[in-house]
Amino acid sequence: MKIGLVRRGFSPTGGAESYLKRLGRALTEAGHEVILYSTPDWPQQEWPYGPLVRSDAASPLRFAKQIEDSRRSDQILFSLDRILKCDCYRAGDGVHKLWLERRIAHEPRWRALFRFANRKHAQLLALERDLLQRGGARHVIANSQMVRREIIHEFAYPEENITVVYNGLPDIRVKRKPLERAEVRRAWDLREHEVAVLFAGSGWNRKGFKYAIRAIARISNPNVRFLVAGTGQKQRQHSDRVRFLGPVSDMQSLYFAADTFVLPTTYDPFSNACLEALSQGLPVITTAANGFAEIIASGVHGEVIERADDIDALQLAIEKWLDPARREPAREHCAEIARGYTIERNVAETLMVLEKLQ
Repeated sequence: MKIGLVRRGFSPTGGAESYLKRLGRALTEAGHEVILYSTPDWPQQEWPYGPLVRSDAASPLRFAKQIEDSRRSDQILFSLDRILKCDCYRAGDGVHKLWLERRIAHEPRWRALFRFANRKHAQLLALERDLLQRGGARHVIANSQMVRREIIHEFAYPEENITVVYNGLPDIRVKRKPLERAEVRRAWDLREHEVAVLFAGSGWNRKGFKYAIRAIARISNPNVRFLVAGTGQKQRQHSDRVRFLGPVSDMQSLYFAADTFVLPTTYDPFSNACLEALSQGLPVITTAANGFAEIIASGVHGEVIERADDIDALQLAIEKWLDPARREPAREHCAEIARGYTIERNVAETLMVLEKLQ
């Protein structure tokens, strides 16, 4: 089978890029011919699995038109980006229309108006309609049931043509030993009696950082330490309990050192950061607007609150999981659930979908 993969742009730390490379390797090992359609910023050395066709288009619409002009008739086209037409579209970024709408409630009105007037967003919305409402995508892979429901509801897309394939992680399990964890915590300047609540990600507005820090500020327990990994706009705060770590290269070590993970996101199709934290035995506190919430049981593997801006509920959820008598028994339950969501499973299920489209 000849397969064309589409991804506009490149980030060395991007989840979509890592996924594409694993998929490319698996497809070539299975005997398929693979071509990647991307942009000039994708390095040649990062794609050893077949031809790399670069488009110099500056806008999403021009990129989509160039893909349409250069695609081959004898290949299955599998796109991770919104384009005009493809055999299969992976809606890993969710529904752009709903993401824009939900942001209105969480940002100043002037910024929302500016965003809706932005040409790039207008093009993405039009391409989304081309794929999902006008028959551009023969099949869709959603990474959560939440996204599947949204696509059906917003675009009347045929539900029989949508397959849910959850995100997956490489096998990075670590057996926890008390002495080893104590050493790692010391490396992160955490004392034995302190409880480390971790927030990680980029795009802090969407991830609900401002709500997390407000909830932390309300907690009276002096042993709480709020660790913030990644880059974003810092809020005004005067507590020495909050530590901004900046970009962290060794996130596995940080997950290992932390006690709970909080991500009160306003919209996330399926958060990989939550899955990574879960795989390291961390109870995860997130929202119902996160597709990841579908795979955990609230009260068992963490907590799912309805809205990111419900500070009372968020505070109560964080305080609930400060109790070591609740956290420690949950560690193995969390890691056990995460072990079912591997990149191998994701690739195998994706390949099954593509093979049916021949």
